[in-house]
Amino acid sequence: MNTNIKLLVVLIAGLAVGGGATWYTLRAQSPAGKPEMAKEMAKDTAPAKADKAVLYWYDPMVPAQHFDKPGKSPFMDMDLVPKYAGDSADGNAAGVSIDPRVVQNLGIRSTIAEKGRLWRRIDTVGYVRADDNRIEVLQARVNGWVEALHVRAVNDPVQRGQLIAEVYSPDLYVAQEEFLLALKHPEDAGWIAAARQKMAFLGLTQSQIGNLEKGGKPLRRVNYYAPASGIVSRLAVHEGGAINTGMPILEITDLSKIWVTAEVMENQAAWIAPGKSVEISVDSLPGETFEGKVDYLYPTINANTRTHPVRIVLANKGLKLKPGMFAKVTLYGGKGEEAVLVPSEAVITTGKRSIVLVAQGEGHFLPVAVKTGMESDGRTAILIGLKGGEKVVTSGQFLIESEANLKGALDKLGAPGVTVPEIHTGSGRITKVNAQTGELEIQHEPIPSLDWPGMTMEFEVKDQAILKGLKPGQQVEFDLRNEDGDFPVVAIRPKAAAKPTAGAK
Repeated sequence: MNTNIKLLVVLIAGLAVGGGATWYTLRAQSPAGKPEMAKEMAKDTAPAKADKAVLYWYDPMVPAQHFDKPGKSPFMDMDLVPKYAGDSADGNAAGVSIDPRVVQNLGIRSTIAEKGRLWRRIDTVGYVRADDNRIEVLQARVNGWVEALHVRAVNDPVQRGQLIAEVYSPDLYVAQEEFLLALKHPEDAGWIAAARQKMAFLGLTQSQIGNLEKGGKPLRRVNYYAPASGIVSRLAVHEGGAINTGMPILEITDLSKIWVTAEVMENQAAWIAPGKSVEISVDSLPGETFEGKVDYLYPTINANTRTHPVRIVLANKGLKLKPGMFAKVTLYGGKGEEAVLVPSEAVITTGKRSIVLVAQGEGHFLPVAVKTGMESDGRTAILIGLKGGEKVVTSGQFLIESEANLKGALDKLGAPGVTVPEIHTGSGRITKVNAQTGELEIQHEPIPSLDWPGMTMEFEVKDQAILKGLKPGQQVEFDLRNEDGDFPVVAIRPKAAAKPTAGAK
């Protein structure tokens, strides 16, 4: 019995040794050292998405700082978020991925880009002012004195033909006597006509001359009447005061129609033309809207504000609008051309270009360079870059944009509407470099977007100037461009070391 047990133990040991030797022989013959075979083996052994390796942890508010373990952020009262290997927007290096939990916590919102037309609507401001065509001046044409004044204050209302002042003038008195003397010589019609014309030149109306002819006596005081209805906008005399030839007695402004002078941005002035509809409101009359028309576009631009003054004429029923009021003005210039429309808040303007972030689902976002058109009523027309139907981000872009800048995604964008070659980013250590010959060898880490394992390999360099200043042993990040299966290096930059902080690398 003991002999049988010993034979069984020896047999099992022999099988174990033989199996191990066979495994070792097969492993030694495997071509895993070749890059192609290593690539295939990496595919077979790649972890599932749920088991991706964590590259580092980071604070979404300070994405440039990396940490080697989870925990609380030293910058904000929140947990650090993991960054997984291979995270990208559908394998496109121009995209960026944000942890879906962060997207949800920050309330990032998006909407669908739709095709349509925008009204050329301009919302601006203006000021109410008097119509210059409705200002009348009552002027003295003789020297004299105001012996009676029937209008005492500025802004008093007056009616056309209302008695304003009674004036004594020696010159006017003499002219009356000359006229009455001429009337006593009816045979001299020329003298009579000349005397009558002289009094008209001195400011007497035809009615006053007719009354003088009927009365037969010169008047010591001559009456002055209002030439129009309105308000007294200027009063230059007082009772008992002297007047001189050419001196204005008072100014009357008719406010039944007024002007509004609005300021239109220089790039929108082409939308406006005389006759275009305008709506105006003032704070002192909430809920009330006044309708008018564009009357005139001034031929000058305000050099300080870069705005184009526009004059609008309004009927002023009940004299509700007062000169000097601040007005909110809406001008309508017709409908614009059909384009893709997005909320204006979805457009990020960097100074050099405009960008829209397209949500691709599961925390993936793609920055798209666009050419913008007109903006109206909170929406912007996209002329180039979007086709319509895309889901564009309307809030939280500051987080996504900062992450996109971290990955260099924005630097890889082309002009609006231009297809950008596929770019892949890797990192590693330079083992050989020569800026004169363009020689470059890098021991790089795995590049998940290409499904490449880590290895040491030589790279083609398109522009040798990018190698200037680089040295062997230097840690770098580099960009590869897919050119029909070839992957030359198109950009290379030193990899910045993370600043040491608690728990940081």
